[in-house]
Amino acid sequence: MSRHKLVKTMDLDDELDAYDGAHYNDNLDVADEQHLRQGVINVRAVLGPSANVGDKDIEDSLWHYYYDEDKTVNYLLQQQTQVKPKKSLKQNQTSSNGNTKESSSSLPYRMNSSCDMKLSAADFFADAPWLSVPIERRGEILIEPLYPRGGLLGGSPTPSVPKTSKLAALAAARKKKEHEKKDTSGVQSANTSVSLLNKLDNKSHNPETSGAANESTSSKSEITALVLAQRPPKASQPRKYPIRRRESLRAESSGRGASETSATQIDDASDPVPQAQAPLAPTAKPSTFALTVLGRSQDPQLLLAESFESLAFTLPPPSQTNAKTNPFAGPSPDDVVTKAQSSSKGATAAKKSTTPAKDNKATKDLSDSVSDMTFDEGPKPKSKNLDVLAEFEKSRAKRAANFVVIGHVDAGKSTLMGRLLYDLKVVDQRTVDKYRKEAEKIGKSSFALAWVLDQGTEERSRGVTIDIAMNKFETSNTSFTILDAPGHRDFIPNMIAGASQADFAVLVIDASIGNFESGLKGQTKEHALLVRSMGVQRLVVAINKLDSVQWSKDRFDEIQQQLSAFLTTTGFQSKNMSFVPCSGLTGDNIAKRAEISQAQWYTGPILIEQLEASDPSQRVLDKPLRMTISDVFRGGVQNPLSISGRLESGNLQVGDRILAMPANETAVIRSIEIDSEPADWAVGGQNAILHLTEIEAKYLRAGDVICPPSAPIKNVTSITVKVLAFDHITPMHVEVHRGRLHAPGKITRLVAILDKATGAAVGKKKPRLVQPGAVARIVVEMETAVPLEAPDRVILRAGGETLAAGLLEQDEVLWS
Repeated sequence: MSRHKLVKTMDLDDELDAYDGAHYNDNLDVADEQHLRQGVINVRAVLGPSANVGDKDIEDSLWHYYYDEDKTVNYLLQQQTQVKPKKSLKQNQTSSNGNTKESSSSLPYRMNSSCDMKLSAADFFADAPWLSVPIERRGEILIEPLYPRGGLLGGSPTPSVPKTSKLAALAAARKKKEHEKKDTSGVQSANTSVSLLNKLDNKSHNPETSGAANESTSSKSEITALVLAQRPPKASQPRKYPIRRRESLRAESSGRGASETSATQIDDASDPVPQAQAPLAPTAKPSTFALTVLGRSQDPQLLLAESFESLAFTLPPPSQTNAKTNPFAGPSPDDVVTKAQSSSKGATAAKKSTTPAKDNKATKDLSDSVSDMTFDEGPKPKSKNLDVLAEFEKSRAKRAANFVVIGHVDAGKSTLMGRLLYDLKVVDQRTVDKYRKEAEKIGKSSFALAWVLDQGTEERSRGVTIDIAMNKFETSNTSFTILDAPGHRDFIPNMIAGASQADFAVLVIDASIGNFESGLKGQTKEHALLVRSMGVQRLVVAINKLDSVQWSKDRFDEIQQQLSAFLTTTGFQSKNMSFVPCSGLTGDNIAKRAEISQAQWYTGPILIEQLEASDPSQRVLDKPLRMTISDVFRGGVQNPLSISGRLESGNLQVGDRILAMPANETAVIRSIEIDSEPADWAVGGQNAILHLTEIEAKYLRAGDVICPPSAPIKNVTSITVKVLAFDHITPMHVEVHRGRLHAPGKITRLVAILDKATGAAVGKKKPRLVQPGAVARIVVEMETAVPLEAPDRVILRAGGETLAAGLLEQDEVLWS
């Protein structure tokens, strides 16, 4: 049998038998029965023998109230004292068998088919126990109002005075005046009199609108007299604007008689009514409030006239005004108020300025004092007048070396340096794991170590280094600063900025098949030429990704042979070049030697040993201070203006006054930081952060030069450069690069072609073209004055290509 057939044949009567005759006695346990019997005995003792209540009723009440004897007694007493209904309920007869049923006397109501009995809510809930609370147990919450409640529109709150508005009182007063005028003059028209009498009669006989007004006529008269006494005479309230009547209403009003017109004019008892007044023309229907106060009339025209006649503020008739008058000819209310305020202020100012000469003198003195006022930025830093060179010799600090990491794009430069920092415990495992999870989310899990240096969002999303990334680590003898340069050709200017601060370079080569050959034709060649042109002589070549070719010694020898030949022609000496096979991804031969058997053929120094064997460039301490600004930033709340860079020569200390060129603005050194530690002084060769004061940020830019005021660097507009050409050079527009300095210029003259060995001029005196690989002397005119001096090294670029590099020989000075 299907499920729906089983449901259709189910006998609900049989299924619900367990619930039809169920009683509380069916499932009572011994404890409940004992509790019920004891409750019956207690209730019976309270009710007494005279109570006509059975044990069954007592048990039902106890069960209903959960054995609460007090509620049971109250309920039973209430049932005994309940008043029986006077009229008996009607009997209903059934149409089927003729049997009759009488209503039960125990129920307060009866349900029948004819619905001849009205059932109320009180009858329906008559047996509810919560409605039978004794009077003495009932409580009422009455919250008194904080303030006495007033009448309508500020009327009296006392019950003796009826609630009425001022407008209603005013209307009542005017009605009274109409009656007085009618009795004395007798000139009003019959229609108006009838309408007023009908209105008064309706208001007097209407029980809903009369209310308390009919019961206290004397009180209303007092209010009417008070309102009339406070109202100013009509003559003192001239109208500022004429009435603009509509043509239709003007035509209707013209048909009325003169007697009706004079009768509808209502005014104060003291004002004479003009005889020649024209009837008022209503411009809109009366409002609901006006109809409630003034009443209604059967005639709509009379209703409009009566409503406007009874208003408190009547307008003069159109006949008294000039129809051609411009309503906007006079000043507006706002103009009147503004003029009054201006006149009052002018009078006050005139009263105060009794001695204008003295006031002008005082004002001038005040302005002069404000212009001369200066704000104290706090105590000025005081110089300790230290002998910096002597302090540097006493410090015996570790030697400091900066090296730049160069190479073709995707050669693994950032990953190699990240592995070096990780193996030297500069970066902890937790940070690397965090970077690895973030890199896996964007599908670049192998870039986790590269993110140690690449902190920018764009660098991480693109997977390439954009700007110079700096980091530091120390060994037992040396403090190193890593300058990770970008490998992409679009960011060569940033690579030049990093190479200008380096003592030696690390050239990273991709040993994968095909990648080395493409890199040698690309940025590997250009980077090697640039660092050699910037004065770098020491070069460590890290042949990376040898694990991708199973640590093949033949591949390593091939790369070493080709690079040695190329670098020798570039200008590097063989004794200053070293080659290290390594793998940045696995960490072999970087900070620890490779343990796999395939790499056991290499027994030379690993990468960290080659770095320690590289000597930094000689410090220049005996020359004037020169520092190229790498970055301008806000150092914090205490240091709102800070700069960073490497000291190329000289020294400085806290409290020194320095000069920023080319702005030619002075500043005072508030504090100094060396390797994120506060210091009192700094010398050439160190990377320092200077917190400045007494200068504005607009005078400082990346590429500017810091120098002492006593020996400033010169701003030049023309330079003579001895260059090595990498491409064809002709008189053309170029960009001059020196560190962070980028300045546009133009090659105006090719002076001569020079011999590479002796430097003497060869060939024509004024060549028209310089071939690649030749050495020449050229003149470059700058568009703006820049701080340059001999023997600075500069790079000339044009159209994204490096044209030449060389040394400044002489310059024509133009002070800015």
